[in-house]
Amino acid sequence: MSNIESILTETRLFEAPEPIKKRAAINEDTLEQMRAKASKDHVGFWSDLAKEKLIWTKPFTVGLDESNAPHYQWFTDGELNVSYNCIDRHLDDKADKTAIIFEGDTGDVERYTYKELHDQVCRFANTLTAQGVSKGDRVVIYMPMIPQAVIAMQACARIGAIHSVVFGGFSAEALRDRIENAGAKLVITSNTSKRGGKTIPLKSAVDAALEKGCDSVKRVIVYKRTADEVAMQSGRDIDWLEAEAGMSNYHEPVPVNAEDPLFLLYTSGSTGTPKGVQHSSGGYLLNAHLTNEWMFDLKDDDVFWCTADVGWITGHTYVAYGPLSVGATIVMFEGVPTYPDAGRFWQVCQDHAVTVFYTAPTAIRALMKFGADLPNQYDLSKLRLLGTVGEPINPEAWMWYHDVIGRGECPIIDTWWQTETGAHMIAPFPVTALKPGSCTQPLPGIDAAILDEEGNELGRGEGGLLVIKKPWPSMIRTVWNDDDRYKSTYFPLAHQPNYYVVGDSAYQDKDGYFWILGRIDDVLNVSGHRLGTMEIESALVSHPQVAEAAVVGRPHDVKGEAVAAFVVLNIDLPKGDARSALIAELREHVSKEIGPIAKPDDIRFGTNLPKTRSGKIMRRLLRSIAKGEEITQDTSTLEDSTILDQFQQK
Repeated sequence: MSNIESILTETRLFEAPEPIKKRAAINEDTLEQMRAKASKDHVGFWSDLAKEKLIWTKPFTVGLDESNAPHYQWFTDGELNVSYNCIDRHLDDKADKTAIIFEGDTGDVERYTYKELHDQVCRFANTLTAQGVSKGDRVVIYMPMIPQAVIAMQACARIGAIHSVVFGGFSAEALRDRIENAGAKLVITSNTSKRGGKTIPLKSAVDAALEKGCDSVKRVIVYKRTADEVAMQSGRDIDWLEAEAGMSNYHEPVPVNAEDPLFLLYTSGSTGTPKGVQHSSGGYLLNAHLTNEWMFDLKDDDVFWCTADVGWITGHTYVAYGPLSVGATIVMFEGVPTYPDAGRFWQVCQDHAVTVFYTAPTAIRALMKFGADLPNQYDLSKLRLLGTVGEPINPEAWMWYHDVIGRGECPIIDTWWQTETGAHMIAPFPVTALKPGSCTQPLPGIDAAILDEEGNELGRGEGGLLVIKKPWPSMIRTVWNDDDRYKSTYFPLAHQPNYYVVGDSAYQDKDGYFWILGRIDDVLNVSGHRLGTMEIESALVSHPQVAEAAVVGRPHDVKGEAVAAFVVLNIDLPKGDARSALIAELREHVSKEIGPIAKPDDIRFGTNLPKTRSGKIMRRLLRSIAKGEEITQDTSTLEDSTILDQFQQK
């Protein structure tokens, strides 16, 4: 981990264009003043912003309570409602402003004003209450990327229920794990999803998940996205429209304590069991609100499109909550960037006059392969800012994005953050000078540092462990039902027990810009999705012919990381066609157990895994094999070094 060196040499610097600087709400002088205030009075900085930016039903008097560190609590005696802050606050002056522009996979378009969104959210809030859901209950949402997903999330927030959105690409088994861990009382789903020209059944996955276990679930509400038939279980399942028929379009927002959970979001972890990341109401909303103002400089005339699914944290903070809290117009898109052709993203930007576009480097790299001619067929002149999220963006993709999509006129807001941080942590403001591949500098109030293995703070140019030294409002509060895991995962340093450990390695260059070098744990980043190796390994081992498995990542030009699996069978090693057939079978098995995104790209067989005599799998050797590198590491501790030869033969 320590003394990590970047092999990237990047010296280009891009100053913000003058029109961007003139428009920006926060100029360079204001930004420096903010940094100085945050440095001088950390708690006061955040408290003043919370009072200024959020609407409180009961104002707080306590900024930060750190008496039970690392269980930090913000604004602990204050009360508010998140849905009110996202919708009701805008009704006096923006009732007729478009809140959501939705484009479906097939090109169908719907628009919701803030007044219409308010009515829909209230009706569904009343529906949830009528179905027995109340403050503190957990609700699992397993839906396509359609407005009803945001309506369901906002309705839960309105009544004080805790939602947990599960990405619609996850399998029934993965869904079941999350429902059971959350103890969900109700599940919200749709009959199908339309994606890339395909119809994907969702309700049937819910049925399979609930078939065994999940006794906490009393009701399933089903939205009919398509005309496809859907099986409904009497006494448990109810149609969305039938359930909300006759419901009032007003529901008084329920005040909740700032520290009451707003949602749980399950992220894969290295121990195999998904982690239920718990976020608060007040602190989370503050950072969601601020970063939409700061990084994207959202104004009344902007149309903001974040391409993330609401099943991920990016879809929470930069679709469902943050942009609405600042009164913006957002785009929601159900489809994929390459259907019906690779111009779909640019067509959506053109047709809806998108001004701020926020997507993943994975998508950018995939679309680069089609060249500049395709995006040049569309009018992208309304674009003002471009953003990236999910992983570091390589300079080549950065330049293509900047020059082709942004015409050299749009700053790229390269954002580093995590599910657990709730919002951007290191990212440029629109006025920041940019370096391709760097997420630039920490936000005001975010105290980031880089440590060596002994906990010493490193200087410029030295790679090490990225940490956050001081608490911030939107940080994870705990892991649901597993507080020990929260402390051991995020605050593991004996010498600095209150430092939040990111799990990424990074370094600062001579100008103080941060460069993220990658994960230090075994969590893979595949096409912007964070997947735990243990979950994939568990899926492989659940196959009847697999005795043991280890999974690592290897670089992939489009997906960021590809999944490489090393498998020990309980049968003789297959050869020829039998080997190819088993590989295909195992890939499909993982797809069924977890979801298509977890399919291994590379599966190799051996009679054992490379382990030390104490039984520890030497994953660094497997990573070298996966990358096709010569093994130069010390192998003297291996129990059987001949295993490496087996895995090196594809």
